[in-house]
Amino acid sequence: MISRELAVRLAPHLSWTPHNSDQFFIPQPEISESVFTVSDMVVELVSRDGQSRFHFNGTTEWALDSVESGEVVWLPREEQLRQMLGEHFLSLDSSRAGFVVTVSGPNKAYHTPPEPEAGDAYGMALLYVLTQGE
Repeated sequence: MISRELAVRLAPHLSWTPHNSDQFFIPQPEISESVFTVSDMVVELVSRDGQSRFHFNGTTEWALDSVESGEVVWLPREEQLRQMLGEHFLSLDSSRAGFVVTVSGPNKAYHTPPEPEAGDAYGMALLYVLTQGE
């Protein structure tokens, strides 16, 4: 799972259509450490009148029934990040320093700094690909 900080940095650049098994967190101090998984059995995505909300089925211990999907931060999985890199993805390498993802960039390849988690290396590479023109 990618870090919350990286997920927040990526969020403005991603278009997320939630699916079963996707994970997210709610950036509110009282529950920001919790990670939720979209599932028809626990957290259900409900769309009405062009608006989407997450419904927390069976959550009796919290006073949380639903939250707007725009108020949560998606935590994409490694395979989702790799897929979003598409043709830019060149390699994932592992060393004692961490994981490094290499992607194609304008005029040369870009190597992420070593990251302790492969997901964060994919996320940093995707952030580079999505913002290289900015």
